[in-house]
Amino acid sequence: MLAHIHQTDFSHVYQMIEEAQARAWKEVNKSLITLYWNIGQYVSAKIEQDGWGKSVVEQLSDYILSQRNNIKGFSARNIWRMKQFYETYKEHEKLSTLLTEVEWSNHLHILSKTKTIEEKEFYIRLVSQHRYSVRAFERLIDTGTYERTMIGNKNMSTVLAEFPAPTRNIFKDVYAFEFLDLPEGYKENDLRKSLLKDLKKFLLEMGADFSLIGEEYIVQVGGKDFRIDILLHNRALNALVAVELKITEFQPEYLGKMQFYLEALDRDVKKAHENPSIGILICKTKDDEVVEYALSRNMSATMIAEYETKLIDKERLQRKLHEFSETFEAEESLKLDEK
Repeated sequence: MLAHIHQTDFSHVYQMIEEAQARAWKEVNKSLITLYWNIGQYVSAKIEQDGWGKSVVEQLSDYILSQRNNIKGFSARNIWRMKQFYETYKEHEKLSTLLTEVEWSNHLHILSKTKTIEEKEFYIRLVSQHRYSVRAFERLIDTGTYERTMIGNKNMSTVLAEFPAPTRNIFKDVYAFEFLDLPEGYKENDLRKSLLKDLKKFLLEMGADFSLIGEEYIVQVGGKDFRIDILLHNRALNALVAVELKITEFQPEYLGKMQFYLEALDRDVKKAHENPSIGILICKTKDDEVVEYALSRNMSATMIAEYETKLIDKERLQRKLHEFSETFEAEESLKLDEK
């Protein structure tokens, strides 16, 4: 009993240490990003007003480095990045606080690998909310998480769009499983086992608020056992999430089976404080028109998505997002005309 009390006390002290370290890191990072912003602003003004060029910035870097040994982060290249950093966000005041919550290395990935301010804002908000490692965050950008999520927002069923908790930016239209090592002619069982073998990468791809409850999760109905491929929980949605994997193209009948699973979860597994259960059908391919027909009269809180086992072509994703945006704008314009 005494040992248990000590362990509780020790855990409390350790938590105090971790919280203090986290606060200290935030303050140090805030000061560093603010400094880089101010230097970028100063250099930008000097270039505009006094005609500073490449050679002057190199001299500035040499001067800074000569003042103190082992000072890092002030190469001419990095000073140019500070200028780019300032000029990219100077007209977007709503992001000013968030900018100081992101590490400089992650800022550099965003600056070099994204195009629009909307894409930049998406990744800034993502990495400020969740402490991704540099490598994990780089992967999110390289696999087109922004494009896949925006298309997912547009392809969401009406029930999901009107869910009790905000579902925007939770689901993807395509899931990237490029980290898997699947055998030739793999089966659904192989896909499930491979995903759970790389659980950390699988959950990273699903999203930061997902956690695993179980695989081949059994729900009993009418004295029979039915197995859900993967059962997750999403903390932001406060809901169970049933994931069904299909190595074939989406078929409308898959939706009926998922509805059955969600009903069983809501009746027998869901806790009283949780929202209704959600489904994600992840198929090898899908025809968007077939999906739209299947969901049009089916009040299902299910996301229908594809998966890729190779690195996704970002340009293809960008084209698809552009096409969806144009279609959406045309539909909204038509609605206004009808009014």
